[in-house]
Amino acid sequence: MIRTILFDLDGTIIDTNELIIQSFLHTFEGVGPEPLTRERIVPNMGRPLIEQMVYFSGREQVEDLVAKYREFNISRHDELVKEFPYVRETLARLHAAGVKLGVVTSKIRRTTEMGLRLTGMFDLFGTIVTVDDVTKPKPDPEGIRKALRDLEADASVAIMVGDSHYDIEAAHQAGIRSVGVSWSLKGIDYLKRYEPTYIIDDIREILPLAGVEGK
Repeated sequence: MIRTILFDLDGTIIDTNELIIQSFLHTFEGVGPEPLTRERIVPNMGRPLIEQMVYFSGREQVEDLVAKYREFNISRHDELVKEFPYVRETLARLHAAGVKLGVVTSKIRRTTEMGLRLTGMFDLFGTIVTVDDVTKPKPDPEGIRKALRDLEADASVAIMVGDSHYDIEAAHQAGIRSVGVSWSLKGIDYLKRYEPTYIIDDIREILPLAGVEGK
């Protein structure tokens, strides 16, 4: 039975998809010979922001782009961010049942906490590991291992839930089971290529894995 559940943030429990896309489109407006498109943005979602900026711009120095992105992202955050269906209720039930909950994300702490507080989920997590807290972000397992230590959790009864291969590969490398979410913008076929232990269509499907009564 699962006793510890770690969650990715963006695209997994909080719907920041449109905010992220709009932030990139704004940042790269007038930058480069061709406009940045949604089709190029989506496959790269889940990577640390600086890596994405280097990739999209072809530049090594991207501090100006990061600053432009974050200014827009923060200014439009509360307008464009919402939780995915049934997430808050499901996490509350898991928390009440004594399941240890954590977040492992490639976002900075400021916007991570903004999203969790906006959606009323901040207090449900025993640990929040952001890109600010690790040397190597996902798919490296450092963040997962830190979260397990913080929670004093047993890896054999832990899972990582996410919407991208960064989450699944990090779980594999950390030696824990993984859950891919079918509402990922990247699609189920993409997730299956990385062989998650489970794929769910509804966050409430996690409840029975943790021995909590279903929907």
